[in-house]
Amino acid sequence: MFTALAAISPPVDGRQSERAAAIQRGVGRLLRARGFAIVCELPLATGRRADVVGLGPAGDLWIVEIKSSVEDFRVDRKWPEYRFSCDRLFFATHAEVPAAIFPEDAGLILADAYGADFLRDAPEHRLAAATRKAMLVRFAQAAAHRLHGLVDPAAGEPGW
Repeated sequence: MFTALAAISPPVDGRQSERAAAIQRGVGRLLRARGFAIVCELPLATGRRADVVGLGPAGDLWIVEIKSSVEDFRVDRKWPEYRFSCDRLFFATHAEVPAAIFPEDAGLILADAYGADFLRDAPEHRLAAATRKAMLVRFAQAAAHRLHGLVDPAAGEPGW
């Protein structure tokens, strides 16, 4: 059984460009190296979807918003809402996007498909207890649902 599980690969999320997917992979590697568990494309209570949510060893919740171009950042006005769902908010981008376009009151991560590094730390704004609990439940349910979907892909199909 272990051999079969080891061969499972996650499905490709077609909503992102190749560049955004590479940034996401690098961010995931950075956060995992710091002891975080991550869920990508996590739906929030606001109806928005966070690109990467990290759950740290002490229960900290971080959101990383991926921006793969200047235009991607300029047209997106939803990211300020993410502050209400995390303890720290970061942007992640690649070397061809100027760091100066990102707000100073958010962290900044430079990433590619192989890794990432913090260019600027994010200020902490601790969540209220009720919001933290709701986010932890949302995170756990999404992670468990996705893991089960990898083990039994047909389980989520209509009429199953």
